[in-house]
Amino acid sequence: MNHRSLVFDLFGGYVRYHGSGVALQDLAAVAEPFGVSADALRVVMSRLRREGWFEVSHRGGRARYEATDRTWALLDEGRERIFATGEEPWPGEWYVVIYEVSESERALREQLRKKLAWLGFGPLAAATWLSPHDRLDAVLEWAADQPAVRIVTLIARSRGVEHDREYAAHCWDLAEIRREYLGFIERYGSAEAVAAWRGAVGPAALVHRVQLAHDYRLFLFRDPGLPSHLLPPDWPAERARSLFHEAHDHLEAEAVAAYRTLARSTLVETQA
Repeated sequence: MNHRSLVFDLFGGYVRYHGSGVALQDLAAVAEPFGVSADALRVVMSRLRREGWFEVSHRGGRARYEATDRTWALLDEGRERIFATGEEPWPGEWYVVIYEVSESERALREQLRKKLAWLGFGPLAAATWLSPHDRLDAVLEWAADQPAVRIVTLIARSRGVEHDREYAAHCWDLAEIRREYLGFIERYGSAEAVAAWRGAVGPAALVHRVQLAHDYRLFLFRDPGLPSHLLPPDWPAERARSLFHEAHDHLEAEAVAAYRTLARSTLVETQA
């Protein structure tokens, strides 16, 4: 987990529920069990502030960081998708994005591709991506701030379920996604792993829970949430989801207590 990801995970899972902001020195104390130094945290927070993800204020000579509306929107979207339950009926429609980005804007093209992957789109062709979910508005909203990007959106149907399965297999590496799910299940579901997270207390519980959420959230970039009838048999996503919820819920009390202890001066200020 890189430092940026850790900051977003801490704000999304802990800071938002305990005062909405946090003093830099307290955030450094929370990050220390993850092996992040205070100097490294200061650098990453300064960069994230310049990028518009956080705002900083000063109280009693201490810097305090709060997430911007843009950050909360991103965290809300991720949380909603991580904790979504059940498979919604699929109307058989593919949501298609065709884009055009100048060859000179390679970094912007990569940003767009990452955004599309996050939203559950897969590449049917170089500049044509599709998804089984209607998230076209989210793509258009992102593109509205990027004048160098031209977007065309379509809603389409294939000629039948066999063609749908062909699209699914072409747009996503289902074999690799399966291996990643099985790796997650082994990482957190083996007898040794279960004993470790079940026995974790204090800061160790916080580290376990944040790492667990980070590892599971990566599936939002990889697994588009295809309808079950388009997937290979014995698809392991549900097993991984159940394991994630079991471990995440079990670690909650210890992890939250550890966060509150490490960020105690901010919490005292908030309650004052």
